[in-house]
Amino acid sequence: MHILIPAAGMGKRMGASHNKLRLQLLGKPLLAWTLAAVAAAEAIEWIGVIGQPEDFPIWEAVLGDLNLRQPVQLIEGGKTRQASVFNGLQALPETAEQVLIHDGARCLATPDLINRCAQALETYAGLIAAVPVKDTIKIVNREGVVVQTPARDSLWAAQTPQGFHVEPLRIAHEMAVAKGWEVTDDAALFERLGYAVHIVLGEETNLKITTPSDLPLAERVLQHRQEQGQSVIAS
Repeated sequence: MHILIPAAGMGKRMGASHNKLRLQLLGKPLLAWTLAAVAAAEAIEWIGVIGQPEDFPIWEAVLGDLNLRQPVQLIEGGKTRQASVFNGLQALPETAEQVLIHDGARCLATPDLINRCAQALETYAGLIAAVPVKDTIKIVNREGVVVQTPARDSLWAAQTPQGFHVEPLRIAHEMAVAKGWEVTDDAALFERLGYAVHIVLGEETNLKITTPSDLPLAERVLQHRQEQGQSVIAS
């Protein structure tokens, strides 16, 4: 299984002056934890990291420390996540028939989740990891007035990995460029072309590091895993 890791964003909501994946979690860059989890998944045979060239020396140092068994290719990203994934798809080996896409900022995903998503791609053409929504969701108009309360049992919070057969995903991205579609995840492009996107049960701890308050939470999760002997990075 091939996997692409978008890691090109600045993370404005984090308030950092550089790529947030360079921020430290327990003494290691955030991206190091993501890469270690991905590499520990038995299904993964090739890794593409999509980033900005100014970060490549840092990522190369991270990869040197991790000494992963899979080949890793650094791929120049675009101005948006969508453009970065488009670039990543062009860089896949010609033999790639299926691909997982996993946000670099989701450093708490476990190898088990990645393996389950890879296995599900043997059955489905498109899938996303997701968890049922616990909160009641309100749809609000521009005046701040609630206009609808959708049934909670039909709502799921999307995560990554997301997985797809490569050829239809390439077509979806090419259509997006031609028609000027802008979406927040690859599944939305897949859906626009009428493909079914299936759910793989995600993990409650698989949060996306977005704001400063997420960092101490992620550290607590990682510390707990280390105490339980579950860490994917040696101390």
